[in-house]
Order: sequence, then structure tokens, then C-alpha cells
Amino acid sequence: MTMTAAETAEAVRTGARSAPELLEQALHRIATHDGDLRAFRTVRADQARAEAERVHAHPDRARLPLAGIPLAVKDNVPVAGEYLGNGTLAGDRTPQQADHEVVARLRRAGAVVVGLTNVPELCVFGATDSAATGITRNPWDLDRSPGGSSGGSAAAVAGGLVPAAHGNDGMGSIRIPAACTGLVGIKPGLGTVPSQLGNGSWFDMAENGPLATTVEDCALLLSVMAERPELAGPRDLDSRPRIGISVKAPLPGLPVDREYAGAALRAGDLLASAGFPVEHAELHYPTMAGPAALARWFAGAERDASTLDRSRLDGPVAMHARLGRLIRAAGGPRPGGRTAWQQAARRYFAQVDVLITPTLAQLPLPAHAWHTRSWAANVLASIRYAPFAAAWNLAGWPAMAVPAGVHPSGLPLSVQLVGPPGGEATLLAVARHLERLNPWPRVAPAYRAGAT
Repeated sequence: MTMTAAETAEAVRTGARSAPELLEQALHRIATHDGDLRAFRTVRADQARAEAERVHAHPDRARLPLAGIPLAVKDNVPVAGEYLGNGTLAGDRTPQQADHEVVARLRRAGAVVVGLTNVPELCVFGATDSAATGITRNPWDLDRSPGGSSGGSAAAVAGGLVPAAHGNDGMGSIRIPAACTGLVGIKPGLGTVPSQLGNGSWFDMAENGPLATTVEDCALLLSVMAERPELAGPRDLDSRPRIGISVKAPLPGLPVDREYAGAALRAGDLLASAGFPVEHAELHYPTMAGPAALARWFAGAERDASTLDRSRLDGPVAMHARLGRLIRAAGGPRPGGRTAWQQAARRYFAQVDVLITPTLAQLPLPAHAWHTRSWAANVLASIRYAPFAAAWNLAGWPAMAVPAGVHPSGLPLSVQLVGPPGGEATLLAVARHLERLNPWPRVAPAYRAGAT
């Protein structure tokens, strides 16, 4: 079993292990397993070795919060010296001149960027595959997708290739892959971490955040990304937050698998047994919220496609961008749907401090070449299996995915925790309680033995 990110950094800080040694172990795991998973678009072996040596020789190594952690970065943010792939054949292959601010923060904290992870084209749909990168597979079941769009990062962590990874989330793209692969992942609230994703961060719906195997690791990475060291330490809650449980899908008529709904209800029962006030209180999503999120999804893809060679886009993404162009031509997206949804969410949160929902409604998608299928098939599949996440991107509120057992299929279960603006520390504290009350396996079953 691989060490956690926190254990890795502590071992490097104290000199018990060296950053170059731990990097070589990660590179070995990648060489052994990534042929099946296809988590990485590129592995930066030589560059990462140089980075690990710099960490090893760092005069203040004992103070680096992420000292020597081999970290994967999602391939839709600039990494100096690498081209930005974004899952497409339509982009520019010129190496980036500078790191994205989040990557720069991770590196300054001592992380070693071992490679860039695969994404669906322009990060649009809910399974990680494209003509540019092929199909990325779920370590829990190679016939299933790890979700999207941070699916490559999730597969790398759940397969034990690296202890943690960078991701980002515009319609659930951290929480959905975390749920598909049994990980912890958090989408921070608007403005907590620099976003600067694509051309406008999907109208301020997209945020950078971490994927990890433990709440401690998730909090540690978030503390660096946000430059808020206080998020890394365990927080003693002054009082037990009020917990609301809602299992109804945000869109009418969408079925929710009883196991996913049951996981949310059981999480509530666990917290109630630990003294939290818990109420089963269904959240009623305004009719305007769904169309408002969809409009930003379409129009955000159009903005990102506007700088590319559209003739080389995969068919479903090209159609998505065309529809986004129509929305933009009609003056959208408009603010009314977002405002109405934020008001409704505030009314609900007048009675609760943390909301728990299922993270997924149905099993992860099959690991198919979705980029060869129709636009409608991609949209319907993405919405049907993962409808719970996007509302909180529209609101700009923090939300996270936390493992919650195992589905009868053998795939992991997950619950979503949501809080109001500024609620990241509370979400992490509640997640730590769930972790203690119901521990989860850190790595997918087939990748546990001999993963060191």
C-alpha cells in the first residue's frame, strides 16, 4: 500500500525517506499499471527526477508542507515546459511558458509533478475518453469509466500510482470521478482557490481542487491551493453542525439507485449516532436552476472551442459548442437562474449547516469510446448518472465527495457534502467524522497488494 500524501511529506521532511526514492517508486507503479488504466497523457520522468532532487536539496525542506509528494496534474491547466492537451487534437502543441498559479503553489510547497492526466475533450462530458487520448479506465472495474472530467487524476490516485492529484470541477468534475473511484475530492467555493480555467472558467462555475485517498490529504492539498494553512489541521467543531439529508434527484424524473440513496441516509444515521442533529429534509431545486447550469455548460464549451481548430473537434463536443454559440448569440447565459437558485439554497441552509446527498444516481458509465457516439447520448448519459453535482457549481458553494461503502456491484459508494460560502473547513471536519465512523479502502482492490 502506498503511503498517504501526508505520510509521504512527513517522511521527506524528516529525512526518513527521500523525494527521489519515493518518485522512483511512483514511476515504477505508473510503468506497471498505467498501460491498463491510461490515467496519464504524459509522464514527466526526467523532469520529475530533477524536481525531486531539488526538493531533496532544499535548504528549508523541513518546512515544505508537500515535501516530495509525487503529484499528478490534470491536463487542462498550464504546466511550464508541457503543452496543454485538454483532451483534444484541435489545440496548440506549443509548450507552456509558465505554470498555472495553482501548479506554482503546489510546486513551491514541495510537490513533484510526475505527469499530466487524461481528460475528455475540453472536459465537457462525464466519461474520460477522446480521440486524442483513448479510453481511461476505472481501477475498481476496468470495464467502467472513472468519470469525468478529472478521470485521469482519479484513476491515478485510486490505482495507487500517486498518493494525490490535482483536479478541477465545472459540473462535478472532481466529485464525480472521486465517487466513481472511491476517493475524497473537494470543489471549493467560488474565489477560494484561483480558477483561471480555459476561457472564463465556464462563467465562474469551474474551480481547482484536490483528489486524495484520505480527508487529511484532501485538506492538506486544499490548504496549499488556497494558501490557507489553517485548512490542513483537524478542526475541533465548537458545536455539532445541523445536517440535512436529501436524496431526491435535482431534475424531475431521474431515478436514484437505492444503494446510492441508502448511502446518504446511512451517513446521516452515523452522524446522528455521534451527536449531530440530523434531519431528512428534501431540497427542492428551482425549475430555473437546471437550465441555468446547462446554459453555462454549453456556452463555456463554446468559449473554450473559440480558440481552437473546430474542424478537429470530436463530434459531440463540436455540437455542444455550436449550441453554446446559439446561447451566446441570444445574450446568454443570463444571471436570473443562478440568482434564483442561490436564494433557494440560502432558504434551505437557514435550517441546516451541511447538506448530504448521494454523489451519483447510477453506476459509473461503461468505459466506451463515448467520443464516437452522438451528442445526445453523451449529454443524457452524463446527466442521468451524475445529476447531484452541477447545482453547486452554479451556486458557487463548496461541495465534496466522501466514500461511503461498497455497492453490490463491487464499485464504491459515495456521498456529497455541501456547505454555504466559506464552509470548506466545516465540510472537512464532518468528512473526518464520517471517515472515523466508516473507514474506507484507500486504493482499488486489484491495486492494493504489492502497490509499494
